[in-house]
Amino acid sequence: MTYDAIIRNGRWFDGTGAASAVRDLGIKDGVVVEISATPLEATGCPEVVDARGQWVLPGMVDIHTHYDVEVLRDPHLPESLRHGVTTILLGSCSLSTIHVGGVDAGDLFGRVEAIPRQHVISAVEEAKTWSSAGEYVDALESLPLGPNLAAFIGHSDMRTATMGLDQATRKGVKPSRREQQRMEDMLTEALDAGFVGMSAQQLLFDKLDGEVCRSRTLPSTYAKWREMRGLRRILRERERALQAGPDASHPHTIVTQAFGSIGLGGRKPLKTSLLSAADIKAIPGIIHLMRVLAAVSNRLGGDFRWQHLPVPFEVYADGIDLVIFEEFGSGAAALHLSEKIARDDLLADPAYRAAFRKDYESKYGPRVWHRDFFDAEIMECPDASVIGKSFGQVGVERGGKHPVDAFLDLVLEHGTSIRWRTTISGHRPHILKKMAASPGIQMGFSDAGAHLRNMSFYNFGLRLLKHVHDADQAGSPFITVEHAVHRLTGELADWYGIDAGHLRVGDRADLFLLDPAHLDETLTDYAEAPVEQYDGLSRMVNRNDATVPLVMVSGRVVWRDGEGTDVLLRERTGQFLRAGEPGPALATAPVTERPEAAVATAP
Repeated sequence: MTYDAIIRNGRWFDGTGAASAVRDLGIKDGVVVEISATPLEATGCPEVVDARGQWVLPGMVDIHTHYDVEVLRDPHLPESLRHGVTTILLGSCSLSTIHVGGVDAGDLFGRVEAIPRQHVISAVEEAKTWSSAGEYVDALESLPLGPNLAAFIGHSDMRTATMGLDQATRKGVKPSRREQQRMEDMLTEALDAGFVGMSAQQLLFDKLDGEVCRSRTLPSTYAKWREMRGLRRILRERERALQAGPDASHPHTIVTQAFGSIGLGGRKPLKTSLLSAADIKAIPGIIHLMRVLAAVSNRLGGDFRWQHLPVPFEVYADGIDLVIFEEFGSGAAALHLSEKIARDDLLADPAYRAAFRKDYESKYGPRVWHRDFFDAEIMECPDASVIGKSFGQVGVERGGKHPVDAFLDLVLEHGTSIRWRTTISGHRPHILKKMAASPGIQMGFSDAGAHLRNMSFYNFGLRLLKHVHDADQAGSPFITVEHAVHRLTGELADWYGIDAGHLRVGDRADLFLLDPAHLDETLTDYAEAPVEQYDGLSRMVNRNDATVPLVMVSGRVVWRDGEGTDVLLRERTGQFLRAGEPGPALATAPVTERPEAAVATAP
C-alpha cells in the first residue's frame, strides 16, 4: 500500500486507556489504515514524520467552549488547534447562534463571555444564512474549518428566538403552549441535525449586555420546571446530553440536577454534564461533596458528570472588568454601567464604597471569588511602585486603607491600565490529582473563545499531561499517562457520542505529536496576541510550540513547528461531527491491520 502519511517510531496512544507502545502509523485518505510494530514501507509516501522520542496521541476533545462567534470569522481556530485539540464543542452555557439574530446574540454573549458586543453583532449578521439547526451545520461545513466541531443548542438561544429577549427575561412570564412546543420542535430539529444535546443555565451572575435588557440574567435562568421538563424528556428519550449550570445561590438546585439524571420507572437516564467541579478557595470543602454527589447519583442509575478544569483557575482583570464581580450587588452595579464617566462617579461615591466593603466582608453564602484583595497581585500599572504587590498591601502602605478602597482608588486612577490576577480555584495539587482520577468528572471547561482578557486555558490538556508525567517521573503516579490521555480524548467522545478521540486502525487520523521533554514551565507562561477579527484586541493565549510540534486533522498536517500550514489556510480539514454517526471517512476507507499491531507493550 502507498500511504499518504507515515508517523514513524512514536510512542502511540490509542485513546482507550490501553498500554502505549512504539509503533509506525500508516494513514490513507484521512484514516489510520495500519499500525505496525515493524517499519512501514515509505516508498511513494509524501509525508513521513520521524516521531522518535515523542508521543503520538489522538486529538484532544474540548467539551466547553464559546467559539460560536469566532468560528464565523476564523474557522481555523488556531489557539486550540496548536495545542492538540482537534475536536471542539460549541453552544455551551445556554448560548448558541442557531436562532437569534446579531443584536440578540450580542446581548447574550457580550457581557457574559466578555466578547466585544459590537463584534458579536457584526460577525453574526454578516455570516448568518441559516434559520435552522440543519442549515447552521451546512453553513459551518461551508467554512474552511481547521478542527472538527460538534454542538449543543443553547436554551437561551431558543427561548429568545421564541419569546423575544424582553419577554424571555421577565420574571413570571412563562412560554405559552405554542411557544413551548416551538422550543421543543427546535430541540428535536437540532438533535435530528446531529447536535450532542442542549445547554441550559441557572447561574444568576451571568448578565446580559446591551441597553434594553442590560443586567438581567440569561433567558434560561427564568425557565421553570415545567418548561424544562418537556425539553429534558426529549433529551432523555434521544439519549443526548444536557449541559447545565446550577444556581449556586440555591445549592438544592445542584442536587436536583444530579438526581434528575437518574432513570426511574423504566425511563432512560438523562446524560447530565454540570458546571463545574472546582476546588474553590472560598468554599474549600465543597469539592468533596461534589465527588460524593456524582458517585451517589450514578450508583442509583444516573449518567451524571461534573465538568472540571484540571489546572489552577487563574484569572486576570483590567481594572474592575471581571465576571466574578457580578456575583454580588455592588460589583454588578459597577459592571452595569458601560460609560466610563458614570462608572467612575459610582466608584468615587462614599455610599457605594461602603456597600462594596460590606459585600467584600461578607464571607457567608455560596460564592466563587474568595473576596480577598490581599490575594490579588498587580501585574501591570502606570504606577510602577505597585507592580508585584497586592491591593491589600498597597492599602497598608497608604496609611492603612481598607483593601476595597485601595482597589477602587487604583481603578479610578488608572482604569483598565491596571492589570491584576488571582487564583479562584484549583490551587491544591493533591485535590487536582483526586479529581483527575474520579469517574464522575469530565475534563474540560476551558471556556476557549471567551473571556479574552481574563483567562487562557487553551492548553489545559497539556497541563494535565504535565501533572501526570511529572508525578510518574517522580515515582509517585496518581494515574497512568494512558488513563490521562483517555480522559482527554476517547472518554469524552464516547460519552457525547461523536466520532473522535481514538487513534486505532479505521479511525479518522486526527492526532498530534507531543514532546514529553517540553512538558515544562512554558505551559504556565503568560502570553498575549492580537485577535485580528476583533480589531486587534490583545487576548491572553498560551504558547507551547516546542511541546506540540505537529498536529493532523483528517490525515492532513495543519500545524507544524509553531505555525499553521498551507493546508490549514486554504482547505477544510475539519467537519461537523454528528452525534451517533460515524464519520464519512470511516464508512469508506479500506482498512488493513498487521497482527503485531495488537501488541500493546510499553517501550
